[in-house]
Amino acid sequence: MKEESWNIHFFEFGRGVCMYRTSKTRELVLNGIPENLRGELWLLFSGAENEMATHPGYYGELVEQAMGHCSLATEEIERDLHRSMPEHHAFQNEMGIAALRRVLTAYAYRNPGIGYCQAMNIVTSVLLLYCTEEQAFWLLVALCERMLPDYYNTRVVGALVDQGVFEELTRECLPLLYEHMQELGVISTISLSWFLTLFLSVMPFDSAVLVVDCFFYEGIKLIFQVSLAVLHANMDQLLACHDEGEAMTILGRYLDNVVNKQTASPPIPHLHALLTSGDEPPPEIDVFELIKASYEKFGSLRADVIEQMRFKQRLKVIQSLEDTAKRSVVRAIMTDSAFTIEELEELYVLFKAKHIMSCYWGASTSAAERHDPSLPYLEQYRIDMGQFIQLFAALAPWGCGMHTPALSARLFRLLDHNKDGLINFKEFVTGLSGMYHGDMTEKLKLLYKMHLPPALCPEEAESALEATQFFTDDSTPQDPPFLSAVDFLLQEVASGEEVKVAELGDDSGNGNPEEKKEEKVKDYKYYLRMWAKEKEPKKETIKDLPRMNQEQFIELCKTLYNMFSEDPLEQELYHAIATVASLLLRIGEVGKRFSNNGAKKADNHATAATTTAMAAACHPEPPQPEKELPTGEGSPGQAQVCKALEEAQLEAPVPPTSDEEAKDDTSVSSYSMVSAGSLQCEDIADDTVLIGCGDQRRCSVPDVDWSITFEQILASLLTEPPLVDYFEKKQDIRSKMAACKAQRAVERQVSTSSEHEVALLSG
Repeated sequence: MKEESWNIHFFEFGRGVCMYRTSKTRELVLNGIPENLRGELWLLFSGAENEMATHPGYYGELVEQAMGHCSLATEEIERDLHRSMPEHHAFQNEMGIAALRRVLTAYAYRNPGIGYCQAMNIVTSVLLLYCTEEQAFWLLVALCERMLPDYYNTRVVGALVDQGVFEELTRECLPLLYEHMQELGVISTISLSWFLTLFLSVMPFDSAVLVVDCFFYEGIKLIFQVSLAVLHANMDQLLACHDEGEAMTILGRYLDNVVNKQTASPPIPHLHALLTSGDEPPPEIDVFELIKASYEKFGSLRADVIEQMRFKQRLKVIQSLEDTAKRSVVRAIMTDSAFTIEELEELYVLFKAKHIMSCYWGASTSAAERHDPSLPYLEQYRIDMGQFIQLFAALAPWGCGMHTPALSARLFRLLDHNKDGLINFKEFVTGLSGMYHGDMTEKLKLLYKMHLPPALCPEEAESALEATQFFTDDSTPQDPPFLSAVDFLLQEVASGEEVKVAELGDDSGNGNPEEKKEEKVKDYKYYLRMWAKEKEPKKETIKDLPRMNQEQFIELCKTLYNMFSEDPLEQELYHAIATVASLLLRIGEVGKRFSNNGAKKADNHATAATTTAMAAACHPEPPQPEKELPTGEGSPGQAQVCKALEEAQLEAPVPPTSDEEAKDDTSVSSYSMVSAGSLQCEDIADDTVLIGCGDQRRCSVPDVDWSITFEQILASLLTEPPLVDYFEKKQDIRSKMAACKAQRAVERQVSTSSEHEVALLSG
């Protein structure tokens, strides 16, 4: 009978894309589409038939490319395949499961932005019951990309938007029920599955498929109508509810008993049917009556009004999701940062604004590459080096004038652990937290690492890479560089004891073999524990930091000079850093001579002549013999130090005539080096004379043997109170964040006025 009515309609109004839609068409849809016509009419009403006709062979090519391609979406698909309508015989064999796998995998490959979302398997399995694979694929495309936009993604934004629209419609159409349901907080909870699965997961299949018929004809308007009709039919019982669970039970039992009385097969009960109270079975509701009531009571809904409400609700949903993301990110990093919650939230807003600018304005990469919604909240927003340099200049406490971009670029390279040219919010906060809330040691350690590879690139210090290779890239099994004599002896003694123990074990040869076996097992366990311990992440200490060569030290000095250029105690800080730099240069020279003393004994005669000639050029008077060097107490050690100083071409300390003269000499010599230029980074040239190196010694060729440790730098800086006060001084980031927000407001006003002027000119 139904099929005959449709054939008459086709004869009168055409069939396929040329068919007219009339009031008679709606009546036929409301009465149910015959099963043999359901796939054809679904394709026609949804517009999927047009897309399939314009893309011949597309689905087959997509399946070939997608099958065998492993991703997170394919793993989730495999997990949900056997949960898709397991009660239907079509999906109780491998043929139906394989078809469902191909359709879902092909769509995930086509649209990786959506990939796969739960509920897609339920809808797709119903589509496959009435369509071929290719037709089901194009129907899924129409559902996900046009009819239910943004429903099937990681955040189900579209479904949440329609939840807001549904609540607003409930307030307008059912005000009493709305107030009570708001108290229970149940509207969004109970209706989300209705919209995501088009009632397929909450109604018997033969009844829900009739709702799907009407949905393909009417669109989302039909789902709103039926949802309001379900609430209206249960209004009295819902008003008497006292908690959310009771309301969900009432609605679940109602929907489970919505039956299609025209079908011959018995309905398959849902779990809600078991949640009945008493011996009296719940009454059955005819699905045709429910759909008819939805048109009679709520058929005045218009699609354009729903779209306007969607637009308004979308802003609220997105803001709510962003607030949730912000709270999640702040909770995740607040234990690792000394910033307050309010400061972290403000920093997150500024960081996200820069991320959005990097996505859509002047970025070298596309927005899709910058923003991946599938990532955790902490890693979704990322900025590149250009954006980071701007934030560093606005927020960092270490202002270096013209040197600020170079310093911020070094910090960016230091924070970019995966070397992808982007850093996330956690990495950004880690860098800021060290500058604002670290103690003096932490701040100096951060500054120290910013002048070592990979933070210091080869273009900034040409010899930095060579020095690093000199100290670390030795593949031969030799002793570590700069290993002290005491450590070397300890290693020799330990290895000797191990050899002796092994020899004793071999000599005892007549022992019990079972005991030997037990000892061997214990050894394996011991090595396993040691291996596991090595794999554990170790907390970095100052002793783990690599040594700094001469070129890197020069760059560090340049940074410090520029950091002090705008400080009120500028002159005191310059004097202090000049004194420290002079001391560290001497320490590096002494350390170089000590490290090379034992390794280059064979070359002493060859280097002695060169050293004598250079010393004669630097000092016209003949050098003092060793026996006349000042010794005092502990003469052997001090004699060795003085000898090393002389070999390093450093002037031996001449006893001053008085304390005042010594103080004046130190002040003049230290300050003269600083005041030679304008104290800017670019003015500290490569040929600057270093304190204590003699008038003829220049730094145009860095000494690769020269190096110092972080402990030496820290100890030297601690001797100067102005430097200690500078790095121990507490900094407040709130003023900088307020200035940054004010600057953003000005930029928005300028941008808005510029757009207005352009519009006037074009008009």
